[in-house]
Amino acid sequence: MSRVEVTEKIVATKLAKGLKWADVAKDIGQSKEWTTTALLGQMQMNEEEAATAAKIFDLTEEEAKWLTTCPYRGGLGQTVPTDALIYRFYEIIQVYGPTLKALIEEEYGDGIMSAIDFSMDIAKEENPAGNRVVVTLNGKFLPYKRY
Repeated sequence: MSRVEVTEKIVATKLAKGLKWADVAKDIGQSKEWTTTALLGQMQMNEEEAATAAKIFDLTEEEAKWLTTCPYRGGLGQTVPTDALIYRFYEIIQVYGPTLKALIEEEYGDGIMSAIDFSMDIAKEENPAGNRVVVTLNGKFLPYKRY
């Protein structure tokens, strides 16, 4: 058994049961963004959250334990993502990454935006010209230390 296999089972069960990530998140008691990230293998759940997920997704005790382990984050399995939606985020970073870096450094100085002290919100904005996807990434600024 591996974390990848647990993720595949979660996704298959979600599909079979017709579940929505937002509904699962309410049961687990976290945001839909964090819960989805955890169930897809990129965050670590506590034992209570894993137990709730196990009930929802019919996981064994061994499978639920994988939800409580430290994940290997950021491993999509290829250099350039091929999924069209994920690729668009990659494309956004390719096009706007230097701009984001320049503007953050101009405002805050030399440092990074944390992906640990971080939150995310995904919302739908109704628009007559076509609905909009609103993605908010909120990370603590971490200046580089001088030593």
